[in-house]
Amino acid sequence: MTELRERMIKEMQLRNFSRHTQQGYFYSIKNLAEYYHRSPDKITPQEIRDYILYLLTKRKLAPSTCIYKVNAIRFFYREILGLDKTSVPVPPIKGTTSLPDILSAEEVERLFSVTCQIKYRAMFMTAYGGGLRASELRYLKVADIQSDRMMIHVRSGKGKKDRYTLLSERLLYELRNYWRIEHPQDWLFPGKLSKRPICQRHLHRVYQKAIQRAGIRRKGGIHTLRHCFATHLLEAGVDIRTIQYLMGHSSIKTTIRYLQVTSKSLQGTRSPLDLLKIPDGKIIVQ
Repeated sequence: MTELRERMIKEMQLRNFSRHTQQGYFYSIKNLAEYYHRSPDKITPQEIRDYILYLLTKRKLAPSTCIYKVNAIRFFYREILGLDKTSVPVPPIKGTTSLPDILSAEEVERLFSVTCQIKYRAMFMTAYGGGLRASELRYLKVADIQSDRMMIHVRSGKGKKDRYTLLSERLLYELRNYWRIEHPQDWLFPGKLSKRPICQRHLHRVYQKAIQRAGIRRKGGIHTLRHCFATHLLEAGVDIRTIQYLMGHSSIKTTIRYLQVTSKSLQGTRSPLDLLKIPDGKIIVQ
């Protein structure tokens, strides 16, 4: 697959795909080849369909994950091998819309309090305080913390877009303590090798352990802290356009979905059951 690999990498670079997308697409094709123990250009269209069915029914991957892999397969067979749609009839997969589990403010505080290692506590507080994606958190540099402006410079976020987000006084205090102890030089949160950022798997593993120690049973990974950032800002009365910018959303529709999980908007709405007149002689026991 060496020649095909080189061609695929060049094509993705020509399209200016992000590093994350390049890695994801490459491993999607690599996993397909490993499943059949053959070069991907030797795999038949029916085998591709069977593989996608395997991902959905046997591996039970989320539809969003399967859609991502399907996009990678389409890209490889159409752009690298030059096959048309009829030659590789990859079926469309219907996605699902699920709402994220949101931690309460008390649960977020509990998460911070049980995280004893200052590096990991600083990471969690940065993810929550700035509404960062895991990839954005990993690739933060020391120079991106702009204390003079009280902002965090997020470089090459999703869609390779830069943006600024909030730097709170509390987070700045925590980061300064962390810097005095750990002395990160380039990457704000380096991995085992200081010249490389922290590994994404390790980041998620540390978060899951902290959630367990805090006794929090809600589902989700470290991305949950980003969801909490948006939801808690909405509940605090921040306008949705500001939140859209801070989150780096291209469409306001993506931000609006947080209205569905904010307790303030839901609790302020009365159920129609409460609007009905109580029949004479009926007593409501509270």
